[in-house]
Order: sequence, then C-alpha cells, then structure tokens
Amino acid sequence: MAETETIKAVAIGLNTGQRDFDYSMEELSALAAANNIEIVETVTQNLDRPVSGTYFGSGKVEELAQIVLDDEATMVIANDELSPSQIRNLEKVVKEDVIDRTGLILQIFADRAQSREAKLQVQLAKLQYQLPRLHTSASQRLDQQTGTSSGGGFTNRGAGESQIELNRRVVQRQINHVRHELKEINKSEQTKRQQRERKGLPMVALVGYTNAGKSTIMNALVRQFGMNDDKQVFEKNMLFATLDTSVRQLTFDDQKQLLLSDTVGFVDHLPTHLVEAFKSTLYEAANADLLIQVVDSADANRDNMMATTMKTLSDIGVPDLPMITVYNKADLTDRAFPSREGDSLTMSAKDATSVDLLVDMVREKVFTNYVTAEFLIPFANGDVVSYLNDHANVLETEYVEDGTKVKVELERTDYDRLNQYLI
Repeated sequence: MAETETIKAVAIGLNTGQRDFDYSMEELSALAAANNIEIVETVTQNLDRPVSGTYFGSGKVEELAQIVLDDEATMVIANDELSPSQIRNLEKVVKEDVIDRTGLILQIFADRAQSREAKLQVQLAKLQYQLPRLHTSASQRLDQQTGTSSGGGFTNRGAGESQIELNRRVVQRQINHVRHELKEINKSEQTKRQQRERKGLPMVALVGYTNAGKSTIMNALVRQFGMNDDKQVFEKNMLFATLDTSVRQLTFDDQKQLLLSDTVGFVDHLPTHLVEAFKSTLYEAANADLLIQVVDSADANRDNMMATTMKTLSDIGVPDLPMITVYNKADLTDRAFPSREGDSLTMSAKDATSVDLLVDMVREKVFTNYVTAEFLIPFANGDVVSYLNDHANVLETEYVEDGTKVKVELERTDYDRLNQYLI
C-alpha cells in the first residue's frame, strides 16, 4: 500500500499573553504530525485579542499569504478555534484551506477511531462542530463529509428555502441519527457495566495526557495478572493511539481481583463537542474506586499536562476520587526509579520492579475491606474450602480431627457470610 502523502502546512498562533503559548504551539505541531501534516513554518502575532474578522491583523494576514505561497503549503492550521467568518476570510486571502485546532483534533480522532462507538462519537462531534460553520459555498464539502447528494435530496424544497438552510437540516438529521445509534450502543454498554458491578470488584481507571504511557502500563499489568495475552491493548508512541476504553480483569497471586480500565488520553483545549461525545466512554473513570494519573515525566511540559488532565476530569464530571500519580518514562530521564513518595510513584512501565511497586500501591488503596481470620470447616463442607482456595488468600491450612482449619485473608462480605465457621 502506498504511503499517504504528507501535507505541507503553516501553523499560526496568537499570543495574547498566555503563559503556555510556546508549549501550545509545540503541541499544535505534534498534533499536525499525528495527522501526517508537516509544519513547514510557524507564524505568530502578539495581540490583546483576536481580530474578529481575520484572527490576525491585516498586515500579518498578507504576510501569511506570501509565506504560504513561498513554502508551497496547502493548508494553514490555527492554534485556536476560529469562527466561521475568520476561516472564510483567511481562506480568501491565503488561497488555501484553513483549519483550526479543534478541526485538526477532530480529524485525528476520526482517523484513530476503531470501534463502532468511537466512530459514532467522533462523527457526532464533527457534525456539531460543522453545523454553525456551514455556508453557501460549502455544499460540495458537505456532500463529501455527510455522504449526501446535492441533487435529489433537495428537489422538494419549499419556495424561498436557501441552500444553507437545507444543508443545516441535513446535518441536524445526521446528528439526530448518530445520537440515536449511540443511545442504542450505550444501552448495551450499560448492561455490561451492570454485570461487572454485580461482581463487586473494585474499579481502577488509568487517566492522563495522551501518549503518557497508559496503555503500556495496562499491558504490563495484563501480562502479569491478566487471563491471557490476547487481552493486550494497542500501544504506540503517538498521540491518541487508542480512543476506546478497555476494561480488563486482573487476579493477583493472593486471589484478590479488580477491574482495570484504560481511557482515552487528554490534550490541551480538547474540543468541547469531543468531551461531550466521549462522556459515556469515560464512565469507568467517573465511577472508579481509584484513579491512576499517568504522567510523562520526560516531558518538560508535564505540569501543564497534569493541569489539563485534572481540568478535563472536572469538565466530564469525575468526582474527587482517590488518586495515585505515576511519573512514567523515568528511564528517559536522570531520575532514580522506581521511587515512591506518598501517593506518587516515579517509574518506567518497561521495568518489572516499577510495575510491582505500582501494584503494591494499588492494593493498599482498593483492598481495604479485607480481614484475616481463622475458620474450622467440617469435612462435609468441602465446597467452602474450595471457595476459599479460589476467592481468598489462604495463609495456612491444617487438617485436624474435626475438619479443615484454615487461616485466610478474605473480603468482609465473605467473612460475615462464613462467620459460623470462625474459631
């Protein structure tokens, strides 16, 4: 298969005095690269606020047009979300396509989506983003994006009804249809969640900035404590490598069990429509017993990334839950690892000792309802002994005249249910 041709683009950004402006522009380039777009030049301007009609001032827009021409770029990417009029006016001057940060992220998500649910969530977000940006010259673009025909669908339009009104109706129908399909999928997912919740297993959710190493950590835990290796999740050193929330059941050596979920990564200025669309996907994070925030400790902007993660969690309604902060990729820094300080862990997901220490921290947080007790179980109740061997941490076993004497670490609910055998 031939490689996709790389698009040459010019990145533009407006510095209104924000502290993280340089970092934000660097991230825009990384987002472009993730979508097979090469940033050939970056153009910035210092202003108190964007110019309402053209984002940049008129002189800077003319300069941008010349740069686009000289660099043979075919696209301009703005670091902020632009209004429909700003996009149209810039395109008139630069004579090439103009997209904003939101449109770029939406396109990356569209390319990465694998499951039916993720594809629909992205489609919904793109349609909601597109709706206010329709204009009369966008008919062909609308036809390509929505799969509609600009002919037959409009033959019965009423007198005086404009093309843009028809386009909006088409997009709104698409939105309603996608929402209906997502609602049906959510019913199925809710059934699966209820089945998991009935098991009474603790839920631990990996959260964090995109490409921080969440999937790598999950795979390390699945390899060690999962059922089999075919439950591995996709991992790659790229932004938004995976969009689907994956849930895996882990069973530790002492028979304790939990559910571990790997959620979609976050990014600065994640489009509002996308956050809304993915709320159902992030259900596991909102209802977790413990969050593990994974941070790329090798990235100089890790503090900004952590702040973005916390803000996004708040935006999607995740409550103030217990959290372990994992400073991953320590093998790419000069920091000693693994090293624990309170609820923080400096580690490398590729290091077995690091993973073991993370497991210890998780166990401390989620298995607080376990007690140690001694039982004397009559030989006639061998099924109880079998149950304990399968579901509890059996510390000692002794066969005596009256039955099997066991010392076990078990959940409080099992302790209460079996208290008739207590010694």
